[in-house]
Amino acid sequence: MSNLSRRRMLSLGAALGLASAAGTGTAWAWSPSGSVAGAGAGVDPEYVWDDEVDRLVASLIDSGQVPAVNTAMESWVNNGDPLPTGLPADLTAYLRTVNKLPDWADPVKLARAADFNRRKDTYLFVLYGLGSGIMSTVIPREARSVYWSAGGADMQDRAAKTFTFGYDLAQLKGFEPSGQFVVTANKTRLVHAGVRHLLPRSPQWRAVTDQEIPISNADILVTFHSLGTFVRRKLLDWKVPFPAADQEAFLHSWQVALHLLGVRDEYIPASWAEAEAQSGQVLTPILTPTPEGKELAEDLLGLTAQVDLGVTRGFLNEFVRYVLNDEVGDWLGLKRDYASATLIRTAWPAFILFREGLSPVVPGAFYLFDQFVRALAMLFLNRGTSPTTTRIVIPTGNRPS
Repeated sequence: MSNLSRRRMLSLGAALGLASAAGTGTAWAWSPSGSVAGAGAGVDPEYVWDDEVDRLVASLIDSGQVPAVNTAMESWVNNGDPLPTGLPADLTAYLRTVNKLPDWADPVKLARAADFNRRKDTYLFVLYGLGSGIMSTVIPREARSVYWSAGGADMQDRAAKTFTFGYDLAQLKGFEPSGQFVVTANKTRLVHAGVRHLLPRSPQWRAVTDQEIPISNADILVTFHSLGTFVRRKLLDWKVPFPAADQEAFLHSWQVALHLLGVRDEYIPASWAEAEAQSGQVLTPILTPTPEGKELAEDLLGLTAQVDLGVTRGFLNEFVRYVLNDEVGDWLGLKRDYASATLIRTAWPAFILFREGLSPVVPGAFYLFDQFVRALAMLFLNRGTSPTTTRIVIPTGNRPS
């Protein structure tokens, strides 16, 4: 059965009320009136993919054109760059329609979001790296899709590509012609289309998944909530100064990012209140361990061995538990280090207060935390290459047997 035939079948299931919200078993209930579009059909995003680019990329894969396309796209880096020559005409025509910001994008908010990312990068490295990154391994569909696709066989490269997306999103001029995020988002959208075409051919993936086709609009929303919504909530929990204007700008950068990734505007939350409501439906209920996720988590934490973080593995395990929770730590089998747990839970809040100028008292663990965050940043920033040289390429196969 073709992908498009499956989609028609699944859409019928949605119309009959058989659909679930991101695999929760709960009918989709989030109202499009809370979206940036302000209205919509209300169709479950579980059964919405990216049809035009999916057809294009499926044709490229089946006709063997992907290697040539990937080579042609190497020189396409900055948002203001012309589209690369040497692409098939239909792909060029498609990219012309999507290689731009939505009409509702606000350059002032995007600039403020970039400035916020720069000012709070200390916390963002920790939250995205040890929080969102590890949380992704207990999102069953995401963990299984990553593990059984080509990227799952080389987590260092996979992590580098993920970081490139976040790095370009956070750049000071990431959405401007001299920035790179629009191009990075479009390349990522092509990769998603490739995975949607290839992964259903994997017998290993089919044996463990509850999906016919991966990376629906609902799946992308789940990932957004494990990143943007989670980070905002933790910053507030940690009492990091976060003015309303910064929060609004931070959300706006993610709204534009979701649009560029092919999520329909009727599913993109218009406010943090709407984002929290949506997250409570699509993310919170689905978190659970899988064999694939446990292996990916160990791979990700193992990458830190390449850089001297100045801390023990026990400290790293406890920081993951602190950023997420002990339940996730237990799911992933992260061994306890109670001395490190006590240090983190007592000294990290004091570290934040001192860094934010809210306390003149230097915490005893200041140097440890400062060096840890610096080393963590270097792990992401360097990792043997540069974010600007990491190649985001359309896959041609799944995880090797």
